[in-house]
Amino acid sequence: MKYALAIDIGASSGRHILGRMVAGEWETEEVYRFPNGVTQKDGHLVWDMEALLTHVREGIDRALTAHPGEIGTLSVDTWGVDYVLLKGDEPVYPVYAYRDGRTQGVIDAVHARIPFEELYRRTGCQFQPFNSLYQLYADREAGRLQGVTDALMIPEYLLYRLCGTKAREFTNATTTGLIHAETGVFDREILERLELPEHLFPQLSAPGTEIGEYRGIRVLLCATHDTASAVEGIPMEGNAPYISSGTWSLLGVKTEKPITTEESRQGNWSNEGGVGYHRYQKNIMGMWLVNRLREELCPGADFAGIVAGAETSAYAGTVDADDPCFLAPESMRAAFDAALTAAGCDLPRESGDYFRCAYRSLAASYRRAIDELERNTGRKYDILYIVGGGAKNRFLNRLTREETGKEIVALPIEATALGNLKIQLGERGLL
Repeated sequence: MKYALAIDIGASSGRHILGRMVAGEWETEEVYRFPNGVTQKDGHLVWDMEALLTHVREGIDRALTAHPGEIGTLSVDTWGVDYVLLKGDEPVYPVYAYRDGRTQGVIDAVHARIPFEELYRRTGCQFQPFNSLYQLYADREAGRLQGVTDALMIPEYLLYRLCGTKAREFTNATTTGLIHAETGVFDREILERLELPEHLFPQLSAPGTEIGEYRGIRVLLCATHDTASAVEGIPMEGNAPYISSGTWSLLGVKTEKPITTEESRQGNWSNEGGVGYHRYQKNIMGMWLVNRLREELCPGADFAGIVAGAETSAYAGTVDADDPCFLAPESMRAAFDAALTAAGCDLPRESGDYFRCAYRSLAASYRRAIDELERNTGRKYDILYIVGGGAKNRFLNRLTREETGKEIVALPIEATALGNLKIQLGERGLL
């Protein structure tokens, strides 16, 4: 059986993983890994798309060198909400990153045209200042949409540059805030009221769709939103809540129908697309907190040492891990200090104190989210699955078990890449 190649790109790193089924078991091989991150340009946070594309092609070259003639398919998944505008075949630069603050000035204008309560009833999409609809409205206000022929989400753009097909994939589209929750297609009324060009939002394609070829390899759409692929990659028995733990912690559960109740809106829960189901989930700040603290307090330090320092610390203070002040602060340490001072806590004295505070705050956020999820779905759950980089953190897993009271099934696997591979190999996909 030929290999499938999963190109899985997160906000801080990317990886190329080959996979195939051998005697009913997954055989995987990482052939390339590369760093990723936002860059500063003219006072904005942007993505270097040409560098990303170079890494994507380099990883494919490495895979072909390692296994010539043995790779049958490939696909790309990335984070959601961000996109590339095109005029014909030419990208419109810069490509803004979701943590950039350019949408702050247009959120009220969007809600003046469509109140968020109505947006939520229509789309079931949680409020985040970086949602694509706010980014697109900011582009409209800045005149950036004039002459634009296409808007491709980041993985769609990378796939287009490989095979020449401009496809729009369902799961990633559901992160835009423009998809009607019930119909699963772009909501034309929202587009009209925001005066967004309708030609930028054509028919969607399902995960599993073949869209072209690159160097003799068939190019497919996986679930191109990385969390959608991650959920596909969890070897879950039945249906239980999950945390896809990376830069963000995405906590949710599969549902048959969107849940767009007032309780869900007030809790800022999102309904996003899965492969034959909906994902009812919430964004929690995640390892971003720890990664940024590490950059300031102990650059390059080994994460095992960071966790050990957090375990031995006796610091008792916590913060609200979901506070917007942690989204893109100039200094994460200063953001923690300000939040702890406001809460009446003594400030940490050592780096281990900060990391303990971060981990305990995340676990408390997980507990609050699980409590809300059970109320909003009307179900109780015994098990919580954790995948992604955070699944390797035994200290955080223990804190999460203590906070939530759930049995923790931590799977330190490349769940996103596995989900990507499963769809390519025909186990899932094509809704």
